[in-house]
Amino acid sequence: MSQEEFFINWIEDTYGCPEALAQRLDYTIEMLFYLEENTFTPQEVREVVAALRGVVRVLRKH
Repeated sequence: MSQEEFFINWIEDTYGCPEALAQRLDYTIEMLFYLEENTFTPQEVREVVAALRGVVRVLRKH
């Protein structure tokens, strides 16, 4: 399996479609600009961190 195939499979397995991951990453960018106390819930921050870690894991494996 190529890196691209692996990455697409990971996206579909984890987020359902590339657009869902893109939305999560857009949210990440917004979060980084406005991260202040009580702006986002701890759960929202954890979800964004999980998305970034997943991308990093996939990129490092291949």
